Amino acid sequence: MTTTAGEPPTRLLIQRSLPDGRIECEVCPRCCKLREKQDGYCRSRGRRGDQIVTLAAGRTSGLAIDPIEKKPLFHFLPGTPVLSFGTIGCNLGCRFCQNEGITRARVRPERLREAPPDQIARAASVLGCRSVAFTYNDPVVFFDYAIDVAKACHARGIQTVAVTAGYVSPKARAELFHHIDAANVDLKGFSEEFYRKMIGGHLQPILDTLLYLRRETRVWLEITNLLIPGVNDSTAEIDMMTRWIGEHLGPDTPIHFSAFHPAGTLTNLPPTPIATLVRAAEIAIESGLTYVYIGNVRSDWESTRCASCGELLIERDGYQIRTWNLKDSGRCAFCGARCPGHFEPSAGTWGARSFPVDLERVLR
Repeated sequence: MTTTAGEPPTRLLIQRSLPDGRIECEVCPRCCKLREKQDGYCRSRGRRGDQIVTLAAGRTSGLAIDPIEKKPLFHFLPGTPVLSFGTIGCNLGCRFCQNEGITRARVRPERLREAPPDQIARAASVLGCRSVAFTYNDPVVFFDYAIDVAKACHARGIQTVAVTAGYVSPKARAELFHHIDAANVDLKGFSEEFYRKMIGGHLQPILDTLLYLRRETRVWLEITNLLIPGVNDSTAEIDMMTRWIGEHLGPDTPIHFSAFHPAGTLTNLPPTPIATLVRAAEIAIESGLTYVYIGNVRSDWESTRCASCGELLIERDGYQIRTWNLKDSGRCAFCGARCPGHFEPSAGTWGARSFPVDLERVLR
């Protein structure tokens, strides 16, 4: 393994050999124990020879340009375009997954397109994207490929974004997030029972990831909570979650309450009522959180106000920025208080546009 002086290793072999000949993947808490040619639960990582490898490394299931607000990130380069890409597989089994065609699939070269790290970075530069997002499926399952893409992006001055459920081991967590500039972590609920029955995982590793990001990194952090009617939307659960966020991550941590739309095995449930989302936002405010948003529906909870004087800082209409009252890359134009986040001198003008990207055509 070669490294550049002053830089951490490119990646670690996050695995261990077992006495019975199997190799244990230590990238996520599942710790899949694999024999030769066997794939892990995520279907994205598998044993080939004496190593656990990312089966889809260098290939993508899709690339697109999106507004950064779609990730969602509201305090990170607002109004700018982000080049989004993902691979195949997932290490969780959400019963309400809206990307099952990607997350439940097995890696087959014919359904993926070649996407070497430098080509992704070059395409982002050519297309004027300020950042590249690892999304569609969780970057944890292709963490070494994501790291290589992140390095190529940083070499060109392009920021990196992880859209993740945070279900990752301490070893892989440190290696991945060393190369990430911003993350939106999907905190899917706030009870172990919910994670066990609806997600096929556990809550504590996600909380550990959130604590790690806040306490040990400079990664800009925002949280999304998808509210499912009658499943994880009780007043008590929302109150516990938002109080935990305020106490452990800080009251300035933005949270996005997102509307559920029937998907996966939960097609019998209705979409989240707007009243439920508003109630959750109000509970978050009562719990002391400062930047609270509602997503997946149009609402009055899309804009950002100054925590000091209450004036409107960023007025949003969907993904379109209508008003910008920040100066000096993040200070309130009225009182001068700093708004937490990563802001440029002026708002981006990308708007709501989203469209697929063909690497070959862009780099031709």
